[in-house]
Amino acid sequence: MRGLTLLAADGTTSEADLAEAPGYARPDGALRSRVAYAAAHVVPKTSGDNTPGRPADVDWDATLAFRRHAYAWGLGVADAMDTAQRNMGLDAAATRELIARSAEVAREEGGSVVVGVNTDHIDDEHISVDAVIDAYKSQLHFTEEQGAGPVLMASRHLARAAQSADDYRRVYREVLGAATTPVVLHWLGTAFDPQLVGYFGSDDWRLASDVLLEIIEENPDRVAGVKMSLLDAASEVAVRDRLPEGVRMFTGDDFNYVGLIGGAEVPAATQPVSASATPRSHSDALLGAFAALTTSASAAIQALDAGDPDRYLEILGPTEALSRQIFAAPTFYYKTGVAFMSWLNGHQTAFQMVGGLHSARSLPHLSRIVELANAARALEQPELAAERWHAMLRLNGVIA
Repeated sequence: MRGLTLLAADGTTSEADLAEAPGYARPDGALRSRVAYAAAHVVPKTSGDNTPGRPADVDWDATLAFRRHAYAWGLGVADAMDTAQRNMGLDAAATRELIARSAEVAREEGGSVVVGVNTDHIDDEHISVDAVIDAYKSQLHFTEEQGAGPVLMASRHLARAAQSADDYRRVYREVLGAATTPVVLHWLGTAFDPQLVGYFGSDDWRLASDVLLEIIEENPDRVAGVKMSLLDAASEVAVRDRLPEGVRMFTGDDFNYVGLIGGAEVPAATQPVSASATPRSHSDALLGAFAALTTSASAAIQALDAGDPDRYLEILGPTEALSRQIFAAPTFYYKTGVAFMSWLNGHQTAFQMVGGLHSARSLPHLSRIVELANAARALEQPELAAERWHAMLRLNGVIA
């Protein structure tokens, strides 16, 4: 069996056996037991000026081909999210084009697409609460016009402008009131974006979750779900158990998704459950990790569809260590690992990212991703992945 060269942090190399291709099969249709979205990334033109501060120069063929890949495996696509480098290289014009193009592909493929709605087209860092509302509404209306489902992302502008929890209640009340289709609310933790400290009015997630749930309860017909990305399973379960009937919990926990999606018991922090809430046995998924693990995620949920939770754990369990490496601190550079996996798996011709972000992780960090992806059988074409990785090591003088 061919060897796989790995690089340690001290500069030494070692060899591992290259695992066989997993051989997972595509589903006949949409997945049934869970709603699962892969938060897809963007692929830049290899010849583009992918340097910090330059407008995004997107390879639309490769970017949209990845979305078709996700649909072919039964997953939905969450687009124009932070995975797509919003606030980290994807400018406003490219974001709008991505939303329009992705929605068109979803219609062509019969897939489900939701996209991020934010305030990031406003250049001024400090704007009023009223301006935040207007900015949200502008992106919301554009998204609805494209026919995509809105995900109301956490806004840096709102985090700076809000003086109290009442400002959050007001902003979300007015924006949700303008929505013509149910939206997903996104609670993004500071591991992903330190500028969102104190979101929903408090640094304490328990107090912040009270505000979030009040917003949902005031707008029961306008909220389809909540995506929580706090990297804290107990907080997600606590909020999940308090959601009104019909509102889904979409896990954004790239550290603990196996148990949250599968339905394993996770200790929840003590929180009262409202009379209108129905405790849930599992979360659905809206994950950046699933952009790196598309075939594994699909195969695992197919196992749940077939009533085989042991097979689910066998497939998806080993991927969690890989995801934890991709999302290791500083977590906001996880996008580099997602694009790296895309390159290894043959979904883009070069390991390039908008804004030069492909340089955000070290070679030993990437080597650990290779090692864990190999162990988790997340390399769709192992020989190709090994060839590309070894070429990268040769380019950097690690091996001859």
